[in-house]
Amino acid sequence: MILVNFTNFDFDQLFSMSDDSNPLMMLVWILPIILFVFYGQQIQLFVTSREIKKGLKKLDSFREESRTELINYIKNNLNPKEDPVKKIDKFLDYFTIMPVDMDPNGIVDKVRHTVRSREDYTRNHVKSLSPEMSDIELTKVQTLLEIASSLQMIYKIINHMFLTAKKQNNYPLILPLQMILPFIMEQAEAMKEAIPAFKAGQPVGDGIGPMIVGKMMLDCNKETVALETSWAKTEFENRHLHLLKAEGPGSTVGRPADGLEKIITENKIDAIIMIDAALKMEGEDSATIAQGFGAAIGGIGTERFQIEAIAASKEIPIFSIVIKQSVKEAITLMTKEIADIADDVRSQVHEMIRENTAEGQSVVIIGVGNTSGVPQ
Repeated sequence: MILVNFTNFDFDQLFSMSDDSNPLMMLVWILPIILFVFYGQQIQLFVTSREIKKGLKKLDSFREESRTELINYIKNNLNPKEDPVKKIDKFLDYFTIMPVDMDPNGIVDKVRHTVRSREDYTRNHVKSLSPEMSDIELTKVQTLLEIASSLQMIYKIINHMFLTAKKQNNYPLILPLQMILPFIMEQAEAMKEAIPAFKAGQPVGDGIGPMIVGKMMLDCNKETVALETSWAKTEFENRHLHLLKAEGPGSTVGRPADGLEKIITENKIDAIIMIDAALKMEGEDSATIAQGFGAAIGGIGTERFQIEAIAASKEIPIFSIVIKQSVKEAITLMTKEIADIADDVRSQVHEMIRENTAEGQSVVIIGVGNTSGVPQ
C-alpha cells in the first residue's frame, strides 16, 4: 500500500490562484463580461453574418447556374434567330403587381386575370425567341425561366435583408434571417437540382397525379378541354368517368378549373376526385398515401377557389388523395418509390368511386400537378 504524507502540503498555496483578491483571475473573469456587455451584439452580428454570407454565396451561384443553363438550352436546342441573352435578362427581372385587396370583393377574379395575363405575355415572348419552337419546348423554356426568375428573386430579397441589417448594425434585425435561411436554402437547392429533369423532359415527383390519370386515359379518345388541359371519358363498373389532366409530355399544370367548368356544363357530375402530391412533414415517410375531403391543388389559390365555387354551386362533393413527398422530391426527377405507388393509388381511387357513387352516376377524376414527361 502506498501512503501519501499530506503533513507538509501547503493548501493555501494551492488555492491562492482562485482567491478573489488575485488581480489576474479577476481580469480573466471580468474582461469577457465587459466585452459581452458592450460588444456582445456586434460579436453575434459578426458570427451570424459569416453564416449568412455563405448562404448568399450559394444562392448567387444557384441563380447564375440557372441563368446559364437556360441560355445554353435555348442556344443549343432551339436555334434562336438572335442572341437571347438580353431578352432572358429582361424576363428574369420581370415582376407582377398583385391587385389591391383592401376591398376583397372580386379579388380572386382580379388575381386570376393578372396571373394569366402574365402567363400569356411570357408565352408569347418566349415563342418570339424561336418561331419554330414546338409547344413542348415552349413549356420547357417557360419552366426553366420560372426557376431562374425565382432563384434571382430569392437572392435579391435575402441579400437586401442582410445588407439592411448590416448597414444598421442591428443584430435583432438579422436574427429572423438566420432562422429562416435553412428553409430558404432547402427550396433553392431543390429548384437548382430540378433543372436537369425539366431540360430532359423527365417526370418529377409533382407529376404523380397526372401520371395516374394518364394511365387511366390509355386507349381513350382525348380532347383539349381548356388551355393545355386534356379530357377523356371511360367507364368503370357502370360509372361514367371523366378524366382530366394537363397535356403532357410538356412541362405544364394546365387549367383544370376551366376544364372542370366545361365538363360540368355539359354533364351531370355526382362526385369529384382529385389526386395530387403533398408536402410531407418531417418524420413522415415519402410516397405515403392519404385520403381526405376538399380540393387538393396548390398554387396561389385561384384554381382552388374556382373548383370549390363550381362544386358548391352544384352541390358536388370533392374527395382527395395525396401522395406525400418532400420539397426536393416534388420538383426533381421522380423517384422509383413514388412511381411505384401509382397502382396502389389507382386501386384507392376505384375503392373511393365504389364507396361514394352508385351505378349510372358520373365522376370527374383530376390529376393535379406538373405533367413534364407524362403523356396521356
